Amino acid sequence: MRNKTSDGNYDVAVIGLGAMGSAALFHLARRGVKAVGIEQFQPGHDRGSSHGESRAIRLGYFEHPSYVPLVRRAYENWRELEQLTGETVLTVTGILEAGKPGGILVSGSLEACRLHGLDHELLDPAEVARRFPAIRLPNDYSAMFQPQGGFVRPDLANALHLGLATKAGATILADTKVLAIEPRGAGVRVVLADRAIEVGSVVVATGPWITELVPELRPRLFLNRMVLTWYEPKRPELFGLGALPVFAIEGEDDFAYGFPDFAGLGFKCASHFGSGRLATADDARQDAGPADEARTRRFLERYLPDGAGRLKAMKTCIYTMTPDEDFVIDTLPDDPRIVVASPCSGHGFKFASVVGEVVADLATTGETTRDIGRFRMGRWGSATAYPPP
Repeated sequence: MRNKTSDGNYDVAVIGLGAMGSAALFHLARRGVKAVGIEQFQPGHDRGSSHGESRAIRLGYFEHPSYVPLVRRAYENWRELEQLTGETVLTVTGILEAGKPGGILVSGSLEACRLHGLDHELLDPAEVARRFPAIRLPNDYSAMFQPQGGFVRPDLANALHLGLATKAGATILADTKVLAIEPRGAGVRVVLADRAIEVGSVVVATGPWITELVPELRPRLFLNRMVLTWYEPKRPELFGLGALPVFAIEGEDDFAYGFPDFAGLGFKCASHFGSGRLATADDARQDAGPADEARTRRFLERYLPDGAGRLKAMKTCIYTMTPDEDFVIDTLPDDPRIVVASPCSGHGFKFASVVGEVVADLATTGETTRDIGRFRMGRWGSATAYPPP
């Protein structure tokens, strides 16, 4: 255990209580660490990247095979969260990944599956149409089905992590903005509007606001505006649980994904590519409009035409992107008492249950047994950062 603070305020402060922060607070509290979670809004807000009813989860990982051991552990932790609460957090539907010839989605997932011995099937477009009639693929596309894929419920998962954390003794300060983090000889001072808190170490998990407290990341990140859409399918029987798996399709003009209608909210579809850059997280608005609808509707009309019915809802969120589209999970080079765990480049929620565990390790001992070498801040060296928007 790292040294505790001299006045005994808290051992660890977790700043930001979205996916990573709520999981970190849970893992710290269950270990008996005196922890405080600080959130500038109310937990569960919709202004960042962690809200909503569904996020995809998959074992075969096209981004890189090195993610697989972490996501395996994430599955275990999600199931433990269900056992602790009696709630259903992770639903297995299988995941269908498909793409144009030479695309990275199917080839990358296939490499990860073969390397790690994961269950998978290669399907041709005719077999995809037979099993999942909602999906229509061009004849030259390839496809792969992972039976263990599915989705996690973000709003529920975050609330459960925070509920268990408070039961284990953690304190939550909502509607509380952190103005500064000030390393001191005996610990770290967290400056709020009306007071300061002395802690032994700090976890910064503020998502798109992270550069406010970790300015050294500013040249390495940009914020992508994302839009999620929900439709009323023309043939609802093809889009419910058991009929449609979670899917991702790397098409000619877009890379989109979707979920079956499991809660009566509609069939969800969204592009994995952004719809504009934001200068700051505070610039984000719930401003989805006709152009956003037209984008997903074009995709559906090509690949899932029976899903392109009446639009039911649209919602915006933010991807906090790194140049290589990997995560940032590390301690600051000049002060290992400050742990950074936020930029997840649009594919991080499924890992929250294990990232919280890793972050708790770093905040209490300065090291972890999990392989996070790919996510260290020093990986960029002198590589070119993102140009300004």
